[in-house]
Formats: sequence, structure tokens, C-alpha cells
Amino acid sequence: MPPSPSPSPSRTPPRLSTLVALTALSTLSLNLFLPSLANIAGEFAVDYALVNLSIAGYLAVTAILQLLAGPLSDRLGRRPVVLAALALFALASLGCALARDIGEFLAFRLLQAAVICGYLLSLASIRDSLPPQHAASRIGYVGMAMALAPMLGPLLGGVLDDLFGWRANFWLYTALAVALLALCRADFGETHHARSDDFSAQLRQYPALLRSRRYWGYALCMAFSTATFYAFLAGAPLAIGAVLSPSPTTLGIALGSMTAGFVLGNFLSGRYASRFALSSMMIGGRLIASLALSAALLVFLLDGGGAAWLFGAVICAGLGNGLSLPSGNAGAMSVRPELAASAAGLAGALIVTCGAIVSSLSGGIVAAGGSAANSAGGLLATMLCCSLLALLAALDVRRTEARTMPR
Repeated sequence: MPPSPSPSPSRTPPRLSTLVALTALSTLSLNLFLPSLANIAGEFAVDYALVNLSIAGYLAVTAILQLLAGPLSDRLGRRPVVLAALALFALASLGCALARDIGEFLAFRLLQAAVICGYLLSLASIRDSLPPQHAASRIGYVGMAMALAPMLGPLLGGVLDDLFGWRANFWLYTALAVALLALCRADFGETHHARSDDFSAQLRQYPALLRSRRYWGYALCMAFSTATFYAFLAGAPLAIGAVLSPSPTTLGIALGSMTAGFVLGNFLSGRYASRFALSSMMIGGRLIASLALSAALLVFLLDGGGAAWLFGAVICAGLGNGLSLPSGNAGAMSVRPELAASAAGLAGALIVTCGAIVSSLSGGIVAAGGSAANSAGGLLATMLCCSLLALLAALDVRRTEARTMPR
């Protein structure tokens, strides 16, 4: 009897390593070239603020693309959208590397935002292939790449700029995109098979998702959890500077403290999320973050705080995010599994929007603090407010599940 043929690579679920690589590239696309912003402004003889549109504009486009890519992949499948996004990212990266003026550079830089589809559809493919709690575990491991890439990306980008100039960063983007496109052609099989016959049939399913209280509980928990990180990034340079007066190197290490907690939290999610209810993981993460931030804020209000209290609370906040976000993602995509990518895309756009608002508020609050204690207290208070809102959303998910789920 002849052996049965092996499954086609185009139809087998992607390996974890492929999903990690897609997530890492999506993250590196934001921060690898940050050390080169001043050099880019200098070469094109433009104001630094104009070059900074390569960050703000990029984030805005990622929010829009997540709203579009999710529904598109729910209709056409994960594989074709991932491959098209990587091809577009490769062409856009090449365009940035060869740009002759700031207009060309910014146009191609905004097109690079297509790579966000890699992260978005990695999450969706995991949920397609696994039940919710096991999906949360796998997402936890993928989330570690989201944390490690930002720590290593700017360092690598700075070295490349020093050795070869700022365009080397975009040549690297191009090479990575081509390599990852080849990898995904071989390994990223289609995981979404319950597709509707046309877009109109798909659109008729959206109201059930948008009316779901559970969905909005998951999404808001993720948005406000992530907002604690955005608040930290915006306010930490001033707050840490007021507390420590650090060197740039010390400040860089301090800014990585929350990321260290996030890595640990994602690792713990990978190990244990399959054993607990999604809402339990979310509530546990929010309690850890909220209690630590509350304790540190109280100490600073009593004028007895120092660097140990600040960094201890920030690390716990990162740990809480690592525990909450994988389960939040898995839950949001499980409300209507046939619309998993649409759900993830809408949540992703909400996260970016909420983060942009909170980061602008955090910077202003910390700047108005004056003394070291007030600056650190303002940062901690902003982060605590976000964490408590995320906790309320997680608790609402638990209450909704208790009313609607079969006993």
C-alpha cells in the first residue's frame, strides 16, 4: 500500500518559530532605526519633527491597517494576506533604503506599516488552531518576542548606522522581509477554513461581535493594560531623571525594567495559561500590577520613595501585562472565532489609539510634577489609573461569563 502523502505546507499550521519571527519583525519595524532619526534629518536637510512623522504616521497607519487586514483575512484566509503584507514591506523597505528626499522616505516608511499584519495574523492563526486557553499559552510565548525585540533593536540599529550609515537599517529590513517571505511561503499554512462566501455575508456577522459585552471587556482590558506601558514610556525619562539623575546608559537600562517584567509575565502565561480560565489570568495580572503601583504611589506620596520602589512597581506592572494580554487576546478572538482576525484587528487599533492618548497625558502630568517625588508620583498615578480600568474590564468579563456561560 503506498504511503499517504504528507500534508501540503500551504495547509499546515505555521511553526511557533515562524510566528515568533513574524512578531519580532513587526516590532523591529518600529524601533530598529530610532537611533538614526537625527542622521536622516541631517542628510535630507529637514527639521527633526518632520522625520519624526516616520514614527507617529507609522503608528496611525498600523491602526488603520489592523482594521482592514483583520476582515480581509477572515474572508480570504491568513496565508495570502501575510504573504502580500511581507512582499509590500520588502518593497517599502527597499524604497526607504533608496529614497532621494524626505517625501519619498516618508511615503515608503508609511507603507512599511503593512508588516503589522504579520503580528495580527500570527495571533489569529494561533486561535484558529487551538482552543482559547491553549491559544493564550502559545500567545504568551509569541509575546516574549514582542518584548525582547524592542530591547535589542535600537542597539543593533545604532551599530549599523555607526558602521554603514542609516540606510543600512533599511537594507536589513529588506533582507529580513525577503527571508521571512520565503519562510512563510514554505511554512505558513492556511488555518482559517470557515470563511464566508462573500464580504456581504461576513459583514452580517459583525454586529454580533460589536454588541458582545465580553468582547469589549477583553479589548478594553488589553487597551488599558498596554496603556500603562505607553504611560511609562512617555513619562519615565522625566520621572527617572528626577529621581536618579542618570546617565543615558543608566536611563536606557531603567527604561528596560518594565520590559523585563513583561518577558517574565509572558513566559508564565506560556507555562500556565492553559490551566486557568482566561478571566482568571487577566484578573491576576491586573491585581499584581495595581497592588504594586498602589503601594509605590503611597510611599511616594508620603515622601519616602526611591528608585527601588519606582522600579519594583514598574517591573510588577510589566509582569501583570505579560499575564493579562495573552489571555485577553485569546478571549477577544474567541467570542466569534470565524471573525478572529477582525476581532484582533479592532482590538489592536483600540490599543494604539488608547496608547497615543495616554502617552500624551502622561508626559504632561509628569512634566508638571516639579519635585522628584511629585514627578514619580504623577507617573505612578497615571499608570495606576490605567491598570485599575483594565482590572474593571477584566472583572466585567468574569461577571459576564458567569451569567452567560453554561454551568
